[in-house]
Amino acid sequence: MLTVSHLTKTYGKLAACNDVSFSLDPGSVTVLLGPNGAGKSTLMKAAIGFLRYEGEIRVGEYPNKSTDARRILGYIPELPSLYPNLTVSEHMEFLARAYRLKDYRAWADELFERFELSDKRKKFGDELSKGMQQKLNLCLGLLPRPKLLLLDEPMIGLDPHAIKELKLILGEMRKAGCTLLISTHIIDSVDMLWDRTLIMQNGSIRANVTREHLEASGKTLEELFFEVTEGQGFLREENNA
Repeated sequence: MLTVSHLTKTYGKLAACNDVSFSLDPGSVTVLLGPNGAGKSTLMKAAIGFLRYEGEIRVGEYPNKSTDARRILGYIPELPSLYPNLTVSEHMEFLARAYRLKDYRAWADELFERFELSDKRKKFGDELSKGMQQKLNLCLGLLPRPKLLLLDEPMIGLDPHAIKELKLILGEMRKAGCTLLISTHIIDSVDMLWDRTLIMQNGSIRANVTREHLEASGKTLEELFFEVTEGQGFLREENNA
């Protein structure tokens, strides 16, 4: 569903992503781990088409910046970018019109209910607390029901109830065949069902491992992470690109 081939993105002399290649299977959940500055957000922004880069990124059979790709590709950024003069409900309506969504209101109402935003419908974006802004950020990303969804640090700033609901929704999306790529540096936040983990460090993919392979090794995800990022060892990399 997502294929990244030889992605390189530099800022001056700094290679934020250095010849990165991998692919994600349809209907799978992949966790993108790495310390701060590893290149995770750059990779995500390149995949969504926000950055110029060298290499190739495809969503299914389409180039990632094409109209066809954008119809099935969703993105939830780390930091919400809301309109201060739109209410919570107006944000959802604006996005629905942009995506030409039909019969979306029941799903929007369900998202409001699950993320405890039902009583905030008439609040403006700049009137919401940071936690509520993040909840609206999630609702906006989930509303179009994308077939491929990229989430950049989606659980930062959320309360326990919202974290629980987000994990439930992601599990539901996976069962429905959606492909998910979740970027984080907080390992405890990704104890949900996942199929593959990618570990980045210094702009490169240092490990590409399936859940089955990791469990067979007898290691935990945390143990693998520190082995890779702190140089204590290395679990055999699986490159499915």
